[in-house]
Amino acid sequence: VEGTMGQVEDDLNFGWDNIPRRTTVSSFYMDETEVTNHFWLEYISWLSRVYGSSYPEIVERALPDTAAWRNKLAYNEPMVNYYLRHPAYRDYPVVGVSWLQANDFCKWRTDRGNEQIMVREGFLVHNPTGQVDDSYFSTEAYLDGQYEEAAKAADGIKDLRPNGVGYRNVAMTDGILLPDYRLPTEAEWEYAALSLIGN
Repeated sequence: VEGTMGQVEDDLNFGWDNIPRRTTVSSFYMDETEVTNHFWLEYISWLSRVYGSSYPEIVERALPDTAAWRNKLAYNEPMVNYYLRHPAYRDYPVVGVSWLQANDFCKWRTDRGNEQIMVREGFLVHNPTGQVDDSYFSTEAYLDGQYEEAAKAADGIKDLRPNGVGYRNVAMTDGILLPDYRLPTEAEWEYAALSLIGN
């Protein structure tokens, strides 16, 4: 899809730091809503279970910056204290997350989504208690042939290549695993925000 990216209306402050330019965006998928506090807390819970006793700094590094609510001459302490964890804000978008934290979340989401697919298809056994430190399903490790766990339920897909014998690991080309979740590019974000569907 081709379109104009950047500011196309008058800038009242005369900043003009967002010059309009033509760009092309390939088709892409994007979540309909933002990542919620509930979803982020699920991520924190998983990190705590897997890394909490050995590497607590990994869990701490994933916590959002609750000071994002603090503002001069404003009383936002209830939001600082309750926004992330209180059930009333469970379906609200998570805030105070850095770009690096968001990228780590995308990698985690890819791995958990593909792990669930592998369990559903009968290649892995659902084993949440066996996931500690580095013993968890990683899409990248699996595709590189480095995931040799007791959690495997099957040896893989029957190898139908002419010189293939037995079974082989699932590959991306089999259409079973999902591609990586990622943050949108600036052009994709602007396209989605403007809802230029069909333009």
